[in-house]
Amino acid sequence: MSQAEIGIIGGSGLYSMPGFTDAKELRQQTPFGDPSDAYVLGTLAGRRVAFLARHGRGHLISPSELNFRANIYGFKQLGVERIVSVSAVGSLKEEHKPLDFVIPDQFFDRTRHRIDTFFGDGVVAHISFADPICAEMAAVVQSACKKARVTGKRGGTYVCIEGPQFSTKAESNVYRGWGMDVIGMTNLQEAKLAREAEICYVTIAMVTDYDCWHPHHESVTVDQVVSVLVKNAENASSVVRETVAALPARRSCKCGSALAHAILTDRTKIPFATRERLKLILGKYLESKPA
Repeated sequence: MSQAEIGIIGGSGLYSMPGFTDAKELRQQTPFGDPSDAYVLGTLAGRRVAFLARHGRGHLISPSELNFRANIYGFKQLGVERIVSVSAVGSLKEEHKPLDFVIPDQFFDRTRHRIDTFFGDGVVAHISFADPICAEMAAVVQSACKKARVTGKRGGTYVCIEGPQFSTKAESNVYRGWGMDVIGMTNLQEAKLAREAEICYVTIAMVTDYDCWHPHHESVTVDQVVSVLVKNAENASSVVRETVAALPARRSCKCGSALAHAILTDRTKIPFATRERLKLILGKYLESKPA
């Protein structure tokens, strides 16, 4: 039986979720290792929710060290069908001001050292990723921002860099020239893995700074970011609560069948160990018995 229907990933500055009732912690063991922290299960706005601090409480894990597979798989184990991911980002456009929220609909990958698929080891699957964000969820988040009286802008591209260093000015200006909207270090891998796990995914990108391209903000410091994070976390909590309350009971999007036409491997040739490890994700598509 599902223990939660909606997952929340808290980013920098959001290490807990105010408003939870009946909260309990649960540590998950996955075939891909340990998630970032214990999942906090509870009720929020009348819905069963699981919260995970992306970097661990106390911010112990850097972006490149995150076990993205374990984090997403852990949500799948709990029965989660939708994930709301909250993330601190830098702005690459004057129009996206600190304290604004952006709901991007595209990603651009500038990472180099990360595992971002559940597949391999004898099974090949190619999901469609042209539209990486669940449009149904994005519309709900946009409305939730209005209800929470937070500036929320739907659309735009999130460029995901490796980190943990912030960008050089040259890099920042190139990304601006490419038309990117915000810059962060975490959400692309989550989006890919959520799609492979057939979980709806949306990003709430909380703008903390103007990266380093802005003539009046030529460097980004942790102190500057933290000062904005505190207010952003308050706003994020309100937007997440409104989002959770407004999500329809059933999904009408295609996220739940993302793997229906994605698996290329002959089902009878998938190794037993791989079948077992991915049973939660692939089970309904592996009706053929292994040779």
